[in-house]
Amino acid sequence: MLTFLLKRLATLLPTLLGITLVAFGLIRLVPGDPIEIMMGERRLDAATHAELMARMGLDQPLHVQYGQYLAQLARGDLGQSLVSREPVAQEFAALFPATVELALAALLLAVSLGLLLGVTAGLKRGSLLDQGVMGVATVGYSMPVFWWGLILIMFFSVQLGWTPVSGRIGIEYDVPVRSGFLLIDSWLSGEEGAFRSACLHLLLPATVLGTSTMAVVARMTRSSMLEVLREDYIRAARAKGLSPARVVLRHGLRNALIPVLTVIGMQTGSLLAGAVLTETIFSWPGIGKWLIDSIARRDYPVVQAGILISALTFIGVNLLVDVLYGVVNPRIRSER
Repeated sequence: MLTFLLKRLATLLPTLLGITLVAFGLIRLVPGDPIEIMMGERRLDAATHAELMARMGLDQPLHVQYGQYLAQLARGDLGQSLVSREPVAQEFAALFPATVELALAALLLAVSLGLLLGVTAGLKRGSLLDQGVMGVATVGYSMPVFWWGLILIMFFSVQLGWTPVSGRIGIEYDVPVRSGFLLIDSWLSGEEGAFRSACLHLLLPATVLGTSTMAVVARMTRSSMLEVLREDYIRAARAKGLSPARVVLRHGLRNALIPVLTVIGMQTGSLLAGAVLTETIFSWPGIGKWLIDSIARRDYPVVQAGILISALTFIGVNLLVDVLYGVVNPRIRSER
């Protein structure tokens, strides 16, 4: 396992270098002058514009700017926002917990429901329940995030008034920031109604973000369970007189989890990408909305840092999934 981890880590350097090149180049292909956008309606003369460009290092050739960017990253410096003039790492640290909280809630919802629906459909193959579960999974996977979010807002928030439309907590609550995760902070604050408000604000965004992942997990779990339940060791376990629950959970589901873990790892990256739209729809103050606003302002350092850290998170999750393979199935661990 250690050798495998070292080999995977050795491949990260060229991957990260390619990510930095893509992040650096793509934002500069977007039309618009960051200085003019930052100044808004105020007109600048040529001398002032040139002075600001030089002050921010934007007057240098692109290859020089890219070299400076790599030098900053080598020192662990993500740069400084062109708009707020604050360190990008500081802004990211303040907003990242909101995105992690949303993504974890969506992942928990998607995995729990996806596994339950997938196992149920696999055990009831060909039944009306199986067809219904697969139909729901197909619809859930096909729905665009922005459309699904607006539908839920119109029904649960506007028509029924059960859930808030935007934000992370009601404006009437003043919860001290301790961990950055509002569910934890509201619980620790002891303020009456704060935790309930935070849960209600999280419910719709997590549902919207996790629906597609839930559908993929359900379909993969069903397919994997159908394959595993035909294996000889399942028949042997049943012949030994083991309870159906033990056969399904210990012998069936455990071996069926290998491809499901792969899907979950890949979908975690999709959750981070989908969070951009979800956070915009629900005005959720996380890195997704932060990136959208930064792209509109042509805030190059912020966009570069956001893409780089999102990619690192995706790579880290996939590395963790590879490690979990060995935990779930000892045969894989012995092969490595």
